[in-house]
Amino acid sequence: MLSELSEWFWQERLWFPEGLGWADLEDRDGRVYAKGRDLWAALPIALVFLIIRQIFERTVATPLASLLGVKETVRLKAPHNPFLESYYCKVTKNPTQPSVASLCKQTGYSERQVQRWFRRRRNQDRPSLLKKFREASWRFTFYLLAFIAGLASLIDKPWLYDTKEMWQGFPVLTLLPSQYWYYMIELGFYGSLLLSVASDVKRKDFKEHIIHHVATILLISFSWCVNYIRAGTLIMLVHDSSDYFLESAKMFNYAGWRNACNYIFIVFAAVFIVTRLIIFPFWIIYWTWVYPVTVYPPFFGYYFFNGLLMILQCLHIFWAVLIIRIALRFLTNNVNRLRFKETEAEIQKEAEIQKATVNQLHSDPVQETHTQADELRASSHVRG
Repeated sequence: MLSELSEWFWQERLWFPEGLGWADLEDRDGRVYAKGRDLWAALPIALVFLIIRQIFERTVATPLASLLGVKETVRLKAPHNPFLESYYCKVTKNPTQPSVASLCKQTGYSERQVQRWFRRRRNQDRPSLLKKFREASWRFTFYLLAFIAGLASLIDKPWLYDTKEMWQGFPVLTLLPSQYWYYMIELGFYGSLLLSVASDVKRKDFKEHIIHHVATILLISFSWCVNYIRAGTLIMLVHDSSDYFLESAKMFNYAGWRNACNYIFIVFAAVFIVTRLIIFPFWIIYWTWVYPVTVYPPFFGYYFFNGLLMILQCLHIFWAVLIIRIALRFLTNNVNRLRFKETEAEIQKEAEIQKATVNQLHSDPVQETHTQADELRASSHVRG
């Protein structure tokens, strides 16, 4: 049954234009092509990334956090109580008032003691600043290195400058070593993020991140299997171009460097909007959605690939709205702060002028008489 399902799933008419198939991707004459079985290499790479991450966070991220002044707050632990612990883990972390009254009867605690216990227990589960900083520094390091490596591997490729080249000779496109490692490392990294998601810091957009990771893994895997590699490398480069700005802004935020965090976030917002809302839909998706049908008739793989791209684009729009809100809030606060400082400076300047005038008049009565006479002559001249 599994063999029949596999045979049906990988039938050529689903994944290739008419007249082309898997036989076209067989290695020949020294030319090597991507194969589905190559993707198994991403699994050990993901595990290696998990090990490297642990070493990096302990030997690099932690000393860097100390250098930047990341300070941990001391949190009081909730006293050991098996009954309340069981209720906390299995029922709810935020009991209602009637539930608190019931727990008081069963534990012998007062209402205030029960509420304090749950408050402290929730604080224990909150991720520490150091943990957040470690995660952000790890992702920052990878995204920055991945962007540099991706740019280096594509800088001399014609499809970076002329996107029509993505489809010249498709699907018989020779696999280059730089493309192989770029794909496997990216796929391994996102696989490691998916494996570590249970222990990572939970954020408000947790579900969106899971969807993003799954869609990215499917997109990378599918584009590899059917030799959409040229398009895949451009997509990965566009995504890596802004992420390291966000992670560096987070690092400075956790360190308390507010100004650095805010300015880097503005740069990130600008790069994100240009790459994800302009370049990605109007450059990449255009050449994967509009142009291919002028060369080949549409097929299932064409719709599947572009469907995954549209999922990513929907996530881009969702995140762009949040990013723009944060950026506008920062800019508005900055303008208000600047206006406040200007007003304060003007008031202070006027006070200094008044004080200087009063001191001068008190110290030189003759000067006061001359000044009044000058003002009287000037007004008479104007009226005349």
